[in-house]
Amino acid sequence: MSVEIEGRWSHEDYCSALEAELGRFAGAVEGADPAAEVPTCPGWTLTKLLKHVGITQRWAEHLVRHRVRERLPSRDVPVTLPDDDKGYPGWLAAGGATLVATLREAGAGAEVWSWGADQHAHFWSRRMLHECTVHRADAEIALGREPRVDARVAADGVDELLDNLTAATWVADALKELGEGGEILHFHATDVDEGGEWTVTLGPEGFSWEHGHGKGDVAVRGTASDLLLLVYGRLKPADARFEVFGDRDLLARWQRKTAL
Repeated sequence: MSVEIEGRWSHEDYCSALEAELGRFAGAVEGADPAAEVPTCPGWTLTKLLKHVGITQRWAEHLVRHRVRERLPSRDVPVTLPDDDKGYPGWLAAGGATLVATLREAGAGAEVWSWGADQHAHFWSRRMLHECTVHRADAEIALGREPRVDARVAADGVDELLDNLTAATWVADALKELGEGGEILHFHATDVDEGGEWTVTLGPEGFSWEHGHGKGDVAVRGTASDLLLLVYGRLKPADARFEVFGDRDLLARWQRKTAL
């Protein structure tokens, strides 16, 4: 498959990582209280979180399996829910296994609609990995545990978020209001040697980003796992695990505008 489609990670890399992440997620929630509140998703219980992830997986699987080429809302994909709330962990695992099998059968270059720039199955193997990873972290936080994400997965998750923010119009439009332009945010993963620094430059039309070391109006240092959860709003800059230098207000405004 072409480098343009697959980039630094292959489609199979994403499928394998997604498969492993699904196992962690299902194991984390097995036997947990379905009514447990999820503080990082206000108003959600563990059941609602698992329902959201499971429906999203089945939607993505439907798009890839049927090679859907036009936008299809998730509500238009038929889904059978578990009979009771305790059935959601097994339901999540079953849907995830089907998704991984469908992604592998399709291959990276299968043409499929997506809401991002990449209109191939490769978009979905990558997107579903990071969707699953961040929501697994939500579940663990809800259960009083401290989530950890593999550094390589987490670094790619930051890349993927920055890649896709411009396609998420509700975020892209908000970012145009963030500053006068030219402000720079720098994120530095302390445990990733290559591709572990991100420089985000704001402008009147939104933002641009690139890998590399540089000075910013605000800079944040932390592990790749913690930075992934920071850029997704699951952790706050005031957390002691981060070193923050410069304009903390700019970082706070960035977090508010990019909340997902």
